[in-house]
Amino acid sequence: MGHREDLLEGAQRCLLAKGFLRTTARDIVKESGTNLASIGYHYGSKDALVAQAYIGMVEGMSDAFEGGELQEEPGSLERFTEVWANIIGTMRDPGSMWRLSMEIVAMGDQLPEVREHLARAQREGARGIVTLFHGGREEDIPEERVDTLGYFYLTLMMGLMAQWTFDPKSAPEAGQLAEGLRQVIEGVTPKRP
Repeated sequence: MGHREDLLEGAQRCLLAKGFLRTTARDIVKESGTNLASIGYHYGSKDALVAQAYIGMVEGMSDAFEGGELQEEPGSLERFTEVWANIIGTMRDPGSMWRLSMEIVAMGDQLPEVREHLARAQREGARGIVTLFHGGREEDIPEERVDTLGYFYLTLMMGLMAQWTFDPKSAPEAGQLAEGLRQVIEGVTPKRP
C-alpha cells in the first residue's frame, strides 16, 4: 500500500476516534506511518484528506445499506422498510461514523474546506440512494429525480442521524418510518382539475 492509501486509512481511524475538529495532520501521519509532506503531495491539504476519508467511509456503507442483497421489490413500501432497517442498523453500532455527519452540520463553519468537499459529494450520494430504494443504475438516474427523490431520502437520513445521535432510545425504527409514509400517502388528496 502506498502513502496515499495509508493516509486515507489513517485519517479514517483518526476521524472515528477524534472527530473532524480534533483530528490534526500530526495525528494522521502518526496513525498512517507517513510524513506531513505526504498530505500536501497526495491531497493538497489536511481538510481535503479528511473529507475524502469521510466520503470513503460513507461509500463503504453501501454494502451495509443493502444488507448483503436486498430482497424486496424496488420502489415498494417493503423495500423502503428493508433499506431503512439496514441504514438504522449502521447507526446503532458503537462508534458509528454517522456522528461525524452531525459534527459537520453543527461545526461546518469552522471546517469550510471539509464542508465544501462534502457538499460536492452530496449530489452523488443523492443519486446513489435513489438506486438503493428504486433499483437501476446510478448513471441512468435523471437529474430531476436526483433533485427530488434523492434529496428527499437524504433529508430523511439526516433527520434519522440527528435523532439516533441525540437520543437513540426514542429514535424511530424502519417500520415506524414506513407507517408514517403510508399515512402521508393516504392523507394526500388528489388535485382537482
